[in-house]
Amino acid sequence: MRQSEIDLEQLNRFNILYIEDDPDLLKHTASILEDFSAKTFAVRSCEEAWKVLESERVDVILADILLENENGLECIRKIRERFDIDVPVIMATAYTDTEFLLEAIRLHVRDYLVKPINLKELLQTLYAALLPRIQEREMERNRMVIHLVSLVSEGKQVELVRYIVGHLDDEYLLHRSYAEIVEETGISKPTVVKVFRQLMESGVLSKVRNGIYRLHLEKVK
Repeated sequence: MRQSEIDLEQLNRFNILYIEDDPDLLKHTASILEDFSAKTFAVRSCEEAWKVLESERVDVILADILLENENGLECIRKIRERFDIDVPVIMATAYTDTEFLLEAIRLHVRDYLVKPINLKELLQTLYAALLPRIQEREMERNRMVIHLVSLVSEGKQVELVRYIVGHLDDEYLLHRSYAEIVEETGISKPTVVKVFRQLMESGVLSKVRNGIYRLHLEKVK
């Protein structure tokens, strides 16, 4: 996959768990990942990784194959068994021996990177690992637009629907006041109020509090 074909901004919605026992490498790589992810949890051991997984959402795991006093693949095995999660895993290794590759296949490791890690290759590999989730979310958003457009009629209303869907966060919340929407879109306030009222009456949208609205995915057919 060429770098020109990937949209690195898409990575900003995902959380990365990075397991590396070398403190200098951990700090350096984590500082890079933080610029491209929603959150990067940088830990030095499997035990620390467990603590993260107990309280945080993790979308992809990047782990060293040789951790201090433990095997990275064994760590991934324990994580899968303990937390029953099936997120993509990328292993970083200085080795490419057959035994490692076979064990990685058995654990459904998505990909591996050979150390020293190249930044461009790292970002491309992360994007490829998360691409199914990115595509799923894009299809979901398209479905939302189609359904919401069916509830409105005029051109400006359709434009506003696309704006709403395009600005939802990962919790399907829209953090915008009417005034902010008017300023950002140029759509008149009466039109904004009318569309929001229509969407709330249909049950698709609800007001959490001033300036925060929730889209109810279960209402989108």
